Amino acid sequence: MPSARIYSIGLFIDGGYYALIDKGLKKEGRRVNLKGLTRYIQQSIAKRFGQEPESCLVTEIHFYRGRYRAADAKRKNLLENERYFEDRLIENDVVFHYKHVYDHPDGSVHEKGIDVWYAMETLELALYRDFDFVVLITGDADHEMLARKLKVLKKHVVLLTWQYDERDSTSKALKEEATYHLDINEQLAASPRLKDSICEAI
Repeated sequence: MPSARIYSIGLFIDGGYYALIDKGLKKEGRRVNLKGLTRYIQQSIAKRFGQEPESCLVTEIHFYRGRYRAADAKRKNLLENERYFEDRLIENDVVFHYKHVYDHPDGSVHEKGIDVWYAMETLELALYRDFDFVVLITGDADHEMLARKLKVLKKHVVLLTWQYDERDSTSKALKEEATYHLDINEQLAASPRLKDSICEAI
């Protein structure tokens, strides 16, 4: 008997967006359980597209974010927290993609180019790794064209959002471009116990 086909899932995380989720959960004494969230993504895609849960696997996770140089992070007392945060990602075999950031004189953070890099790398990896599903954890309107181009490559685009603000900052255009929008807020409203499997205590 031939073995069942395995569908590969590439997970691409906008690090700034992910940090906002973690920040919101911190108020409840929790943080994202990436292993649990990954498992839930696999199960959700399998159910949505009529596949067996074990046939849909997240085969790669990529994380994009701006990061201060070590000396600047140390001066801002961020270095230790950053390492703890990265330890959690390393435990889940996450591939890091970092660009250095710095502060403007007005105190704002200069993060030029990270969104473009996220889009270009995601598109390239989706093509060369031949993912069946590409999951974008982001809410940025700038990624609307990324979702559109991924569909041109005949990839199923799953947009995962998780808002911790009363205002929904997810781009409407981005939602419309996605093949499937996995709204974690809606999922939690329907099944509150889900939070125990996709979050963990700090």
